Amino acid sequence: MKNNLFAVMVCALLIISCAKDNPPDPFAISKHHVGLLTDSTKVKELDAIFSNDSVVRYIAGDEFIGSVNTIEVFEKNGNKLLDLSPKEALDSTSVISSVRIIDERYKTEKNISTLSTFKDVKEAYKISKVDNLINVIVVSVNEINASFTIDKKELPASMRFDMDMVIDPIQIPEKAKIKYFMVHW
Repeated sequence: MKNNLFAVMVCALLIISCAKDNPPDPFAISKHHVGLLTDSTKVKELDAIFSNDSVVRYIAGDEFIGSVNTIEVFEKNGNKLLDLSPKEALDSTSVISSVRIIDERYKTEKNISTLSTFKDVKEAYKISKVDNLINVIVVSVNEINASFTIDKKELPASMRFDMDMVIDPIQIPEKAKIKYFMVHW
């Protein structure tokens, strides 16, 4: 009798522990979310999502100009977490279109963060495209809707000044550091 009661209690405990929802990781990045943000998060929801943090909105101009205003998210201690760009400027019902990752605690499922190198990105994901811009190159990864910006100072001197050069991922040094990491929706 005691063994049956013990077995029932163990089963009940297992069922209760399995039924509990694990809260989402506030620093996890995937194709459709960054922390608690999703690809359908609206600007008006930011204060509730970041209730323990500071959300700073700059109104940079007139609503008729149509410029997108960056929204910054800081921890209460002043550390910057994210830069958010809404699809429509000055519209609280607009969804977030891109997220610039600032804090190194944000990581993809394959452990890529702002502290990663090009080698880490290349080993974790298939490089979709490399864009050669004036001072940086942008490495796109469609698998997670992300782009990684690398300063041209990280490249060999022969590649820094030719903007017409088509850069192959093989030409990028493995130790090149990520300058910016963005997720686009």
